Amino acid sequence: MDEKITELLNDPTVGKIVGLIIGTLIIWLIVQFVQKKFLVKIQDNQNRYRASKIGSFAGYFLTFILILFIFSSKLSGISTALGVAGAGVAFALQEVIASFAGWLAIMLGSFFRTGDRVQLGGIKGDVMDIGVLRTTIMETGQWVDGDLYNGRIVMIANSYVFKEPVFNYSGDFPFLWDEIKLPIQYGSDYDLTTAILNEIGKDILGELPIASHENWINLQRTYRLEDAQTEPMVSLVANDNWVEFTLRYVVPFKKRRMTKTALFTAALKRIEATNGAIKFASATFQLVDSPDFIVNIKK
Repeated sequence: MDEKITELLNDPTVGKIVGLIIGTLIIWLIVQFVQKKFLVKIQDNQNRYRASKIGSFAGYFLTFILILFIFSSKLSGISTALGVAGAGVAFALQEVIASFAGWLAIMLGSFFRTGDRVQLGGIKGDVMDIGVLRTTIMETGQWVDGDLYNGRIVMIANSYVFKEPVFNYSGDFPFLWDEIKLPIQYGSDYDLTTAILNEIGKDILGELPIASHENWINLQRTYRLEDAQTEPMVSLVANDNWVEFTLRYVVPFKKRRMTKTALFTAALKRIEATNGAIKFASATFQLVDSPDFIVNIKK
Protein backbone atom coordinates (compact mmCIF):
# COMPACT_ATOMS: atom_id res chain seq x y z
CA MET A 1 0.00 0.00 0.00
CA ASP A 2 2.81 2.38 0.91
CA GLU A 3 4.59 1.51 -2.31
CA LYS A 4 1.51 2.45 -4.37
CA ILE A 5 1.21 5.77 -2.57
CA THR A 6 4.91 6.44 -3.17
CA GLU A 7 4.52 5.59 -6.86
CA LEU A 8 1.55 7.97 -7.15
CA LEU A 9 3.48 10.77 -5.47
CA ASN A 10 6.42 10.21 -7.81
CA ASP A 11 4.16 10.18 -10.88
CA PRO A 12 4.73 13.48 -12.79
CA THR A 13 1.09 13.62 -13.92
CA VAL A 14 -0.20 13.35 -10.37
CA GLY A 15 2.23 16.04 -9.30
CA LYS A 16 0.94 18.34 -12.04
CA ILE A 17 -2.67 17.70 -11.05
CA VAL A 18 -1.89 18.47 -7.42
CA GLY A 19 -0.03 21.60 -8.49
CA LEU A 20 -3.02 22.64 -10.63
CA ILE A 21 -5.42 22.19 -7.71
CA ILE A 22 -3.20 24.15 -5.33
CA GLY A 23 -2.54 26.89 -7.88
CA THR A 24 -6.26 27.23 -8.69
CA LEU A 25 -7.11 27.51 -4.99
CA ILE A 26 -4.47 30.22 -4.55
CA ILE A 27 -5.76 32.17 -7.57
CA TRP A 28 -9.36 32.16 -6.39
CA LEU A 29 -8.43 32.92 -2.80
CA ILE A 30 -6.61 36.00 -4.08
CA VAL A 31 -9.61 36.97 -6.24
CA GLN A 32 -11.99 36.56 -3.30
CA PHE A 33 -9.66 38.50 -1.01
CA VAL A 34 -9.39 41.40 -3.46
CA GLN A 35 -13.16 41.49 -4.02
CA LYS A 36 -14.01 41.46 -0.32
CA LYS A 37 -11.17 43.74 0.79
CA PHE A 38 -11.08 46.40 -1.90
CA LEU A 39 -14.20 46.23 -4.08
CA VAL A 40 -16.53 46.91 -1.14
CA LYS A 41 -14.82 50.29 -0.76
CA ILE A 42 -16.00 51.40 -4.21
CA GLN A 43 -18.95 53.71 -3.58
CA ASP A 44 -20.44 53.82 -7.06
CA ASN A 45 -22.63 50.77 -7.73
CA GLN A 46 -21.84 50.67 -11.45
CA ASN A 47 -18.06 50.78 -10.91
CA ARG A 48 -18.29 48.15 -8.16
CA TYR A 49 -20.36 45.89 -10.43
CA ARG A 50 -17.88 46.23 -13.29
CA ALA A 51 -14.89 45.62 -11.02
CA SER A 52 -16.53 42.46 -9.67
CA LYS A 53 -17.16 41.15 -13.19
CA ILE A 54 -13.61 41.93 -14.32
CA GLY A 55 -12.20 40.28 -11.17
CA SER A 56 -14.12 37.06 -11.86
CA PHE A 57 -13.00 37.08 -15.49
CA ALA A 58 -9.38 37.58 -14.36
CA GLY A 59 -9.70 34.50 -12.12
CA TYR A 60 -10.87 32.34 -15.02
CA PHE A 61 -8.16 33.74 -17.29
CA LEU A 62 -5.38 33.07 -14.78
CA THR A 63 -6.69 29.54 -14.20
CA PHE A 64 -6.56 28.91 -17.95
CA ILE A 65 -2.99 30.25 -18.12
CA LEU A 66 -2.01 28.01 -15.19
CA ILE A 67 -3.38 24.95 -17.02
CA LEU A 68 -1.38 25.82 -20.12
CA PHE A 69 1.78 26.39 -18.08
CA ILE A 70 1.55 23.13 -16.11
CA PHE A 71 0.65 20.92 -19.05
CA SER A 72 2.77 22.75 -21.63
CA SER A 73 4.90 19.67 -22.28
CA LYS A 74 1.80 17.56 -22.86
CA LEU A 75 0.26 20.14 -25.13
CA SER A 76 3.34 20.73 -27.26
CA GLY A 77 2.79 17.46 -29.10
CA ILE A 78 -0.69 18.35 -30.16
CA SER A 79 -0.13 22.05 -30.85
CA THR A 80 -0.32 21.46 -34.59
CA ALA A 81 -3.61 19.62 -34.28
CA LEU A 82 -4.99 22.37 -32.07
CA GLY A 83 -3.97 24.96 -34.63
CA VAL A 84 -5.79 23.12 -37.40
CA ALA A 85 -8.85 22.57 -35.24
CA GLY A 86 -8.80 26.17 -34.03
CA ALA A 87 -10.25 27.50 -37.28
CA GLY A 88 -13.13 25.03 -37.11
CA VAL A 89 -13.78 25.80 -33.46
CA ALA A 90 -13.71 29.55 -34.14
CA PHE A 91 -16.26 29.11 -36.93
CA ALA A 92 -18.52 26.93 -34.79
CA LEU A 93 -18.29 29.31 -31.85
CA GLN A 94 -18.45 32.56 -33.81
CA GLU A 95 -21.64 33.61 -32.00
CA VAL A 96 -19.99 32.93 -28.63
CA ILE A 97 -16.90 34.89 -29.65
CA ALA A 98 -19.07 37.76 -30.92
CA SER A 99 -21.01 37.77 -27.64
CA PHE A 100 -17.79 37.90 -25.65
CA ALA A 101 -16.58 40.79 -27.82
CA GLY A 102 -19.94 42.46 -27.22
CA TRP A 103 -19.47 42.05 -23.46
CA LEU A 104 -16.09 43.78 -23.68
CA ALA A 105 -17.64 46.59 -25.73
CA ILE A 106 -20.45 47.02 -23.20
CA MET A 107 -18.16 46.98 -20.16
CA LEU A 108 -15.51 49.25 -21.64
CA GLY A 109 -17.77 51.46 -23.75
CA SER A 110 -20.91 53.42 -23.02
CA PHE A 111 -23.64 51.29 -24.58
CA PHE A 112 -25.59 50.81 -21.35
CA ARG A 113 -25.22 49.91 -17.67
CA THR A 114 -27.21 47.85 -15.20
CA GLY A 115 -30.39 49.70 -14.29
CA ASP A 116 -30.65 51.45 -17.66
CA ARG A 117 -33.84 51.12 -19.69
CA VAL A 118 -32.90 49.92 -23.16
CA GLN A 119 -34.30 48.36 -26.29
CA LEU A 120 -31.99 45.61 -27.50
CA GLY A 121 -32.75 43.02 -30.13
CA GLY A 122 -36.38 44.18 -30.30
CA ILE A 123 -36.80 43.72 -26.52
CA LYS A 124 -37.46 46.73 -24.28
CA GLY A 125 -36.84 46.73 -20.54
CA ASP A 126 -34.47 47.41 -17.66
CA VAL A 127 -30.99 45.84 -17.61
CA MET A 128 -30.71 43.44 -14.64
CA ASP A 129 -27.31 41.89 -15.32
CA ILE A 130 -24.56 42.01 -17.95
CA GLY A 131 -23.02 38.57 -18.30
CA VAL A 132 -20.02 37.51 -20.36
CA LEU A 133 -22.27 36.11 -23.09
CA ARG A 134 -25.77 37.43 -22.36
CA THR A 135 -27.51 40.50 -21.00
CA THR A 136 -30.51 39.88 -18.75
CA ILE A 137 -33.47 42.27 -19.10
CA MET A 138 -36.70 42.68 -17.14
CA GLU A 139 -39.10 43.26 -20.01
CA THR A 140 -41.65 46.07 -20.24
CA GLY A 141 -44.61 46.49 -22.56
CA GLN A 142 -45.82 43.74 -24.93
CA TRP A 143 -49.26 42.74 -23.59
CA VAL A 144 -48.96 45.41 -20.85
CA ASP A 145 -49.65 49.00 -21.90
CA GLY A 146 -47.13 51.73 -21.22
CA ASP A 147 -43.69 51.24 -19.71
CA LEU A 148 -44.73 48.83 -16.95
CA TYR A 149 -43.01 45.50 -16.24
CA ASN A 150 -44.76 42.44 -17.62
CA GLY A 151 -42.79 40.04 -15.40
CA ARG A 152 -40.92 38.30 -18.23
CA ILE A 153 -37.13 38.03 -17.89
CA VAL A 154 -35.31 37.98 -21.23
CA MET A 155 -31.69 37.00 -21.89
CA ILE A 156 -30.19 38.51 -25.03
CA ALA A 157 -26.84 37.64 -26.62
CA ASN A 158 -24.31 40.46 -26.28
CA SER A 159 -23.50 40.12 -29.98
CA TYR A 160 -26.66 42.14 -30.73
CA VAL A 161 -24.79 45.36 -29.93
CA PHE A 162 -22.91 44.86 -33.23
CA LYS A 163 -25.95 43.81 -35.26
CA GLU A 164 -28.80 46.13 -34.30
CA PRO A 165 -29.27 49.65 -32.91
CA VAL A 166 -29.13 49.94 -29.13
CA PHE A 167 -31.82 52.30 -27.78
CA ASN A 168 -30.92 53.67 -24.35
CA TYR A 169 -33.76 55.53 -22.62
CA SER A 170 -31.73 56.49 -19.55
CA GLY A 171 -28.08 56.91 -20.49
CA ASP A 172 -26.43 60.31 -20.28
CA PHE A 173 -29.84 62.03 -20.43
CA PRO A 174 -32.36 60.13 -18.24
CA PHE A 175 -35.37 62.07 -19.55
CA LEU A 176 -37.76 61.68 -22.46
CA TRP A 177 -39.94 64.09 -24.38
CA ASP A 178 -43.59 63.07 -24.33
CA GLU A 179 -46.91 64.59 -25.46
CA ILE A 180 -50.61 64.60 -24.73
CA LYS A 181 -53.14 65.55 -27.42
CA LEU A 182 -56.62 67.03 -26.90
CA PRO A 183 -59.30 67.41 -29.61
CA ILE A 184 -61.14 70.72 -29.16
CA GLN A 185 -64.26 71.84 -31.04
CA TYR A 186 -64.10 74.69 -33.53
CA GLY A 187 -65.39 77.89 -31.99
CA SER A 188 -63.90 77.20 -28.55
CA ASP A 189 -61.69 79.69 -26.73
CA TYR A 190 -58.29 78.77 -28.15
CA ASP A 191 -56.31 81.25 -26.04
CA LEU A 192 -57.88 79.92 -22.86
CA THR A 193 -57.10 76.35 -23.90
CA THR A 194 -53.44 77.26 -24.46
CA ALA A 195 -53.26 79.03 -21.09
CA ILE A 196 -54.81 76.06 -19.28
CA LEU A 197 -52.38 73.56 -20.82
CA ASN A 198 -49.41 75.78 -20.00
CA GLU A 199 -50.58 76.14 -16.40
CA ILE A 200 -51.13 72.44 -15.75
CA GLY A 201 -47.78 71.67 -17.39
CA LYS A 202 -45.96 74.04 -15.04
CA ASP A 203 -47.94 72.93 -11.96
CA ILE A 204 -47.47 69.18 -12.42
CA LEU A 205 -43.93 69.14 -13.79
CA GLY A 206 -42.64 71.62 -11.18
CA GLU A 207 -38.85 71.99 -11.20
CA LEU A 208 -38.36 69.10 -13.61
CA PRO A 209 -37.79 71.32 -16.69
CA ILE A 210 -34.95 73.14 -14.89
CA ALA A 211 -33.27 69.92 -13.73
CA SER A 212 -33.58 68.32 -17.18
CA HIS A 213 -32.17 71.44 -18.86
CA GLU A 214 -29.12 71.38 -16.58
CA ASN A 215 -28.61 67.75 -17.54
CA TRP A 216 -28.96 68.69 -21.20
CA ILE A 217 -26.28 71.37 -20.83
CA ASN A 218 -23.91 68.74 -19.41
CA LEU A 219 -24.71 66.57 -22.42
CA GLN A 220 -23.85 69.43 -24.76
CA ARG A 221 -20.38 69.63 -23.23
CA THR A 222 -19.72 66.08 -24.39
CA TYR A 223 -21.64 65.89 -27.68
CA ARG A 224 -22.39 68.31 -30.47
CA LEU A 225 -26.03 69.14 -29.82
CA GLU A 226 -28.25 72.17 -30.16
CA ASP A 227 -29.98 73.69 -27.16
CA ALA A 228 -33.33 72.01 -26.52
CA GLN A 229 -36.49 73.40 -24.95
CA THR A 230 -37.36 71.52 -21.78
CA GLU A 231 -40.15 73.88 -20.69
CA PRO A 232 -43.72 72.70 -21.46
CA MET A 233 -44.75 73.78 -24.95
CA VAL A 234 -48.28 74.00 -26.38
CA SER A 235 -48.99 73.80 -30.11
CA LEU A 236 -52.12 73.32 -32.19
CA VAL A 237 -53.09 72.11 -35.63
CA ALA A 238 -56.45 72.33 -37.41
CA ASN A 239 -57.81 69.24 -39.13
CA ASP A 240 -61.13 68.29 -40.72
CA ASN A 241 -63.01 67.59 -37.48
CA TRP A 242 -61.41 69.60 -34.66
CA VAL A 243 -58.49 71.68 -33.45
CA GLU A 244 -55.85 69.36 -31.97
CA PHE A 245 -53.88 70.84 -29.07
CA THR A 246 -50.58 69.20 -28.11
CA LEU A 247 -48.74 69.67 -24.83
CA ARG A 248 -45.08 68.64 -25.17
CA TYR A 249 -43.03 68.16 -22.01
CA VAL A 250 -39.97 66.42 -20.52
CA VAL A 251 -40.45 63.53 -18.10
CA PRO A 252 -38.16 60.99 -16.33
CA PHE A 253 -38.01 57.77 -18.31
CA LYS A 254 -39.70 55.74 -15.54
CA LYS A 255 -42.56 58.20 -14.94
CA ARG A 256 -44.12 58.58 -18.37
CA ARG A 257 -47.38 56.81 -17.58
CA MET A 258 -48.09 58.43 -14.22
CA THR A 259 -47.17 61.90 -15.52
CA LYS A 260 -49.42 61.53 -18.55
CA THR A 261 -52.28 60.41 -16.30
CA ALA A 262 -51.83 63.43 -14.03
CA LEU A 263 -51.74 65.84 -17.00
CA PHE A 264 -54.82 64.35 -18.65
CA THR A 265 -56.76 64.39 -15.36
CA ALA A 266 -55.92 68.04 -14.68
CA ALA A 267 -56.70 69.06 -18.26
CA LEU A 268 -60.11 67.32 -18.23
CA LYS A 269 -61.11 68.97 -14.95
CA ARG A 270 -59.95 72.45 -15.98
CA ILE A 271 -61.63 72.32 -19.39
CA GLU A 272 -64.90 70.95 -18.04
CA ALA A 273 -64.91 73.81 -15.51
CA THR A 274 -64.99 76.45 -18.28
CA ASN A 275 -68.79 76.04 -18.59
CA GLY A 276 -68.75 75.49 -22.33
CA ALA A 277 -66.11 78.05 -23.27
CA ILE A 278 -63.99 75.06 -24.31
CA LYS A 279 -65.63 71.92 -25.66
CA PHE A 280 -64.12 68.57 -26.49
CA ALA A 281 -64.66 67.32 -30.02
CA SER A 282 -65.53 63.90 -31.35
CA ALA A 283 -65.62 62.42 -34.82
CA THR A 284 -68.51 63.82 -36.84
CA PHE A 285 -69.82 62.98 -40.29
CA GLN A 286 -71.56 65.51 -42.53
CA LEU A 287 -73.73 64.43 -45.42
CA VAL A 288 -72.99 67.09 -48.01
CA ASP A 289 -75.48 66.04 -50.69
CA SER A 290 -78.09 63.31 -50.72
CA PRO A 291 -78.84 61.37 -53.90
CA ASP A 292 -82.21 61.39 -55.58
CA PHE A 293 -84.33 58.31 -55.01
CA ILE A 294 -86.88 57.09 -57.58
CA VAL A 295 -89.49 54.84 -56.05
CA ASN A 296 -91.77 52.83 -58.30
CA ILE A 297 -94.64 51.24 -56.44
CA LYS A 298 -96.64 48.60 -58.21
CA LYS A 299 -99.77 47.01 -56.95
